[in-house]
Amino acid sequence: MQIQLSPEFHGDREAAEAEAILRSCVHCGFCTATCPTYQLEGNELDGPRGRIYLIKQVFEGGEASRSTQRHLDRCLTCRNCETTCPSGVHYGRLVDIGRQVVDARVQRPVAERAVRWVLKEGLTSPLVGPAVRLGQLLRPALPGVLKKKLPRRAGARASDWPRTEHPRKVMLLQGCVQPAMLPNINAATARVLDAAGIQTLVAAEGGCCGALRTHLSDAEGGLADMRRNIDAWWPAVESGDVECILVNASGCGAVVKEYGEALAHEPAYAERAARISALARDLSELLPDLLPALRARMRPQGAERRVSVHTPCTLQHAQRLRGGVEAALAALGFDVTASAGDGHLCCGSAGAYSVLQPGIATALRDRKLSSLNTHEPDVIVSANVGCILHLQSGTAVPVQHWVEMVDQALA
Repeated sequence: MQIQLSPEFHGDREAAEAEAILRSCVHCGFCTATCPTYQLEGNELDGPRGRIYLIKQVFEGGEASRSTQRHLDRCLTCRNCETTCPSGVHYGRLVDIGRQVVDARVQRPVAERAVRWVLKEGLTSPLVGPAVRLGQLLRPALPGVLKKKLPRRAGARASDWPRTEHPRKVMLLQGCVQPAMLPNINAATARVLDAAGIQTLVAAEGGCCGALRTHLSDAEGGLADMRRNIDAWWPAVESGDVECILVNASGCGAVVKEYGEALAHEPAYAERAARISALARDLSELLPDLLPALRARMRPQGAERRVSVHTPCTLQHAQRLRGGVEAALAALGFDVTASAGDGHLCCGSAGAYSVLQPGIATALRDRKLSSLNTHEPDVIVSANVGCILHLQSGTAVPVQHWVEMVDQALA
C-alpha cells in the first residue's frame, strides 16, 4: 500500500513504524473473512482493511473524526487478521499506534473519558482487591450487570501456596486483575508445578503487564508497567535462578513476549527487555515436559470430566500456540472437545472491550458459548482471566482456567 506521510509526522518514530506496516498491506481483503466485528456489523470500516484505510488517511494528513475513533474502538485487537494475512501485516501494533494518534486529536465525551480512566487506573490499583471483596459481600444489592461481571468468592485453596523448594524455579507474573478476581489460578499454577518438581516464585514489585493501559491509548503508562516488571524480575533473571518468566494469562503473555519490541528504542531497557521476552513462556508451553509427572499424580477417576476448551485469541493468534492445551488434557485422560467451527473467533472479552463495547461483546460471547456448549460439557476451560469472566457471565456451566481443573484432578 502506498502512503505519503504528512509533514507533521516526519521524524516521528511511531509514525515511521506505522508507515512500514501500512506499506506491507496489499489490501487483499482476506482479513475481513476472519474479523469478528466485520462479520457482525457488515461494515468495511469495522474490519481490518477499513481500519487500515482510516489510519492511513490520518497519517497522510486527513481529518481524524469521532467516527474514525468509534471504528478503531470497535476493533477487539484479537489479531485473527494477522493469522489470516498472507503479507504478514502487524495489524495489532498498527491499530494501537492509530488509536493513540486519533485520541490525541479527537476529545472523547466526559463520561467516556471517566470510564476509561477508571478502567486503566482502577483495575491496576492495589485497591481493586478490596473493592472486589466488598462487591462480593454486597452482591445481593448490586445491579444485574455488575453481578454478572463479579466472580464468586474464592475458595480456601486460593491461598494454599506450596512451600517446597525445588532446584527448578520459574518466575510467575501475578498480573493485576487476576489476583483480585480469580486468585485460585495463580495458586493452582503453583500447586501443579510443585507436583511436577518446579517451584513458583513471584516478585512483589511486579504488576500489570502493560496491556490495559496500552490498549486504552496510554502508551507511556503501558511502557511504565513494562519497565516496572523488568526491574522486579531482573535480579532473578540475571542470577540465573529462574528458567523462564511464566505467564498463565494468555493476554499478558502476548504482551510480555513483545517487551523487547516495545522497549527497543530505550537504551536503558532494550537489552533487558529482549532478554525477558526471550524467557517468557505461556503455561501451556511447559505442559509437554510436565505430563509424565502429572500422570503419576492423577487421582483415580480424577479426569472423568467432559471438557470444552476455549482457546483465547491471545494464545492462538498473538502467541501462535494452538492445540497444546487440548492435546495435553487429552493425554491426562480428560474427555476433550474444542470450540466447533468458530474456534478461531474472539469470545468478545478482549480486556476492557466487554465493558466499553457491551453490545458487540455480548453477541460474540453468546455465539461462542453456543459452540462451546454443543457437546454438553461438565466444564469449559480457557487460558485467560478476561475470557473466563466474560464467558462465565453467560452460562451456568462452570468456566475456569485449565490449570485449575488439572489441579483438582491431582492426588
